[in-house]
Amino acid sequence: MPEFTSRDPSSPAFWDERFEQDFTPWDLRGVPQALQDFVARDSEPRTALIPGCGNGYELAYLAERGWDAVAIDFSPAAVLRARRLVGQWAGRVVEADFFSWQPQQALDLIYERAFLCALPPGMRPQVTTRYAELLPPGGLLAGFFFFGTAPKGPPFGIARAELEALLTPQFALVEEGEVIDSLPVFAGQERWMVWERQ
Repeated sequence: MPEFTSRDPSSPAFWDERFEQDFTPWDLRGVPQALQDFVARDSEPRTALIPGCGNGYELAYLAERGWDAVAIDFSPAAVLRARRLVGQWAGRVVEADFFSWQPQQALDLIYERAFLCALPPGMRPQVTTRYAELLPPGGLLAGFFFFGTAPKGPPFGIARAELEALLTPQFALVEEGEVIDSLPVFAGQERWMVWERQ
């Protein structure tokens, strides 16, 4: 186990240390099956944001399928790694703070993958409010939500009732499914969900 000096996951330094020491137990090293299935059955490419993009696999996957996707992360180390991994799509990886970043055009979708659960629980209202600010009515918040009650993290699990209280009435749940390729850190505790902005 590497030794870390930063203990605050709301700070870029926390994530820099982990990426620099290659300690990324949340990294699937590929694109989750539920996202692949969603994209395969979606009628047309979308304009998408990937906050807390980490290694950026999903960015490359979406861009290769014609999506206008941008990935952001506030960790310089994560951004550098993602830019190396996504090749020709490196220009779509942006070092930015989710709470102040502004899209160049209206978003159709925000992809949630270990972003909400990466930040301290006290920040959840701020995160979900920002989701609602960034998405127009009909826009989708799609991805993976980590449910659990363990007080230590990240990842910080959330109770389903709390997630529903945070997202409604701005969002309505329109799709839900099991996750078949969870990493050990998430196993048995995450769900694929699609929420529509009301």
